[in-house]
Amino acid sequence: MIRRLLIPNAAAKSHQSIKVCLFSTSLPEITPPFIHKCKTISQVKLIHQKLLSFRILTLNITSHLISTYISLGCSSSAVSLLCRFPPSDSGVYHWNSLIRFHGENGRASECISLFRLMHSLSWTPDNYTFPFVFKACGEISSVICGVSAHGLSLVTGFMSNVFVGNALVAMYYRCGSLGDARKVFDEMSVWDVVSWNSIIESYAKLGKPKVALELFSKMTNEFGFRPDHITFVNVLPPCASIGAHSLGKQLHGFATTSEIIQNMFVGNCLVDMYAKCGMMDEANTVFSNMSVKDVVSWNAMVAGFSQIGRFDDAVRLFEKMQEEKINMDVVTWSAAISGYAQRGLGYEALGVCRQMLSSGIKPNEVTLISVLSGCASVGALMHGKEIHCYAIKYPIDLRKNGHGDDNMVINQLMDMYAKCKKVDVARAMFDSLPPKDRDVVSWTVMIGGYSQHGDANKALKLFSKMFEQDYQTRPNAFTISCALVACASLAALRIGKQIHAYALRNQQNAVPLFVSNCLIDMYAKCGDIGDARLVFDNMMDRNEVSWTSLMTGYGMHGYGKEALGIFDEMRRIGFKLDGVTLLVVLYACSHSGMIDQGMEYFNRMKTDFGVCPGPEHYACLVDLLGRVGRLNAALHLIEEMPMEPPPVVWVALLSCCRIHGEVELGEYAAKKITELASNNDGSYTLLSNLYANASRWKDVARIRSLMRHKGIKKRPGCSWVEGAKGTTTFFVGDKTHPYTQEIYEVLSDYMQRIKDIGYVPETGFALHDVDDEEKDDLLFEHSEKLALAYGILTTPQGAAIRITKNLRVCGDCHTAFTYMSRIIDHEIILRDSSRFHHFKNGLCSCKGFW
Repeated sequence: MIRRLLIPNAAAKSHQSIKVCLFSTSLPEITPPFIHKCKTISQVKLIHQKLLSFRILTLNITSHLISTYISLGCSSSAVSLLCRFPPSDSGVYHWNSLIRFHGENGRASECISLFRLMHSLSWTPDNYTFPFVFKACGEISSVICGVSAHGLSLVTGFMSNVFVGNALVAMYYRCGSLGDARKVFDEMSVWDVVSWNSIIESYAKLGKPKVALELFSKMTNEFGFRPDHITFVNVLPPCASIGAHSLGKQLHGFATTSEIIQNMFVGNCLVDMYAKCGMMDEANTVFSNMSVKDVVSWNAMVAGFSQIGRFDDAVRLFEKMQEEKINMDVVTWSAAISGYAQRGLGYEALGVCRQMLSSGIKPNEVTLISVLSGCASVGALMHGKEIHCYAIKYPIDLRKNGHGDDNMVINQLMDMYAKCKKVDVARAMFDSLPPKDRDVVSWTVMIGGYSQHGDANKALKLFSKMFEQDYQTRPNAFTISCALVACASLAALRIGKQIHAYALRNQQNAVPLFVSNCLIDMYAKCGDIGDARLVFDNMMDRNEVSWTSLMTGYGMHGYGKEALGIFDEMRRIGFKLDGVTLLVVLYACSHSGMIDQGMEYFNRMKTDFGVCPGPEHYACLVDLLGRVGRLNAALHLIEEMPMEPPPVVWVALLSCCRIHGEVELGEYAAKKITELASNNDGSYTLLSNLYANASRWKDVARIRSLMRHKGIKKRPGCSWVEGAKGTTTFFVGDKTHPYTQEIYEVLSDYMQRIKDIGYVPETGFALHDVDDEEKDDLLFEHSEKLALAYGILTTPQGAAIRITKNLRVCGDCHTAFTYMSRIIDHEIILRDSSRFHHFKNGLCSCKGFW
């Protein structure tokens, strides 16, 4: 039987000697060195049985048996022997070995169980036992077990040992008990560099970077400890998180002079610190000088370039990693995908994602978020759905990856669907989240989706709902900016002012720059250019967007001189002037009839500002020339364009032809639009109106028939007016409003009154010349007239009536509003799809340039 238990074909001398020993009747050969020659658990157990049968299992022999069992990984047999081993100081070594063995093999819970068993058998742990136990408690975040072991270390008097104290500090930090970690540190009787490293790491990893740096200063300046490479690894990340690049540079200098810089981990931390501080040139210097690099070194550089917007450099470095066949991990791939996505190269981001999956690397939440961002940037709905399916099929444990927010991927999915114009799908995902699980990002993504790609009314309703729910999720600056975009879209001035007041009350510091920019845009688009200027004047900091937003507002309201004044001030201060800025300048000149100034700026774009005119600039100049009747000059400009004129340029010319009744040139422009395969309903409507103004009714009928044949539908006109009870919308021919009768009576009365002072409807007949049914149809044909009548009914005396229309205001309504402003005690502020019209005392701010 013993023969069968021995190792077959054992040729080694040690195995042969074990065989001889086992079959001998005495045990002179079994000595401690002999026991340690055993290579298998079976051999040790056979010797163990032999020793038991001869009843000569001394404490010394037992100790060596335990050591051998532990070295061969048979902890159960070692524990069994220890349980029969009388407690002794020398025997604690075996318990320590067992506890350390389980700890090194990732079995922290068993470490703690062994410690409890040891204590129950009246063994007294020593200064080596406690560090192993504290480490195990920290790994499973069991603060209860850690506190118990802490208490025992106090009773047994080992807390004065620096190794025990250091391990206890680390245990409390890993359990998230920063206060307890600091208390233990402060009460230690002696410190070494490890002690300081432990407490600095505690503050650095638990989100207290400033305290970590203060402790580092105390360690080096007050107590004179010399930092080692671990200290640098712990201190550099806090420098990165708070942007303390000056201290980071000092550390870099010390690391260089002390040769700690040669440590790869220190080099990686320096690269990461410079990268997160946006100092990529310095990061690249450290990276280039590193003699040994790993994938973390490359990752820090790729991620650093991505974070500061140098996406070309990030992609170039990623491609170099591929060329040099560096084994890339999920961080590298994710950074590269993010780089492509942030550049708007969504399909390239998807291609990198496919390469990553082909290489066998599984994506994490950052990968999915980045590739979904890429899908959103190019509207790749089908690819976004594929990523959604992948996320369902292979769910990611975010807690395992160190992220507690498991809404990250869901929020990005909502954003992707919203930006791909599937706002209903995004809303379904939002509604599927339990209310308590919706964080501020969830609300912001959904409100932003409605604001920019869906329904601004729903955006404001959802924003209002945030304040009704019971989970104390309140809007942040990004949520507020999305709500302001919705207000600007609806011209909802009253709600916009309420949001402004909320931002002022709840922002602990000054209102963020991007929110202030949104406020300027909101006030300007809601018709209150004065408050837009007030926000601008009160801003502590301004960027190009601030100036451009105010300049656009002045242009929309026809204040060309003010707009050019803003432009001149931008130039004086030294802001970079790009194509967008100059487009706004031309737009302002066009809507103010400032033809000479507009031509001058256009001609100087290349020479003075370094901007090549694009199709939009040409379209704006065509509009500028056409509005003042210089249609031949506008046509000549189009013919001289260095690129093929796009539909927007011909539409601008056609619009001007309608204003001036140039039928032949208008037909030519319409033909060019058709040749470019543009089925824009606006161009057909413009041509139809051009024929109508020339009384060419057969051509009007032909255009309408052509539209029906091509399936082109004219967008229904609608207008909305802001009243005391919110915003009310009117559609063309709307007779369903609860105030229908009152609206009809007010509108009929005022139309008759302005007729008496000279107004002549473009239809060519007065209201009293038609029967009641025709009169009813005439009055309800224009939604802006319905909105005005409702505004007169509901707006307090003297307050401005603010109306917004989705299309250009028609000539008849513009004339009617001009007359109406002479007999009502309200300023009429009308915003159409092109600009603002302020009607007051029989005059309009556009001065005919609309």
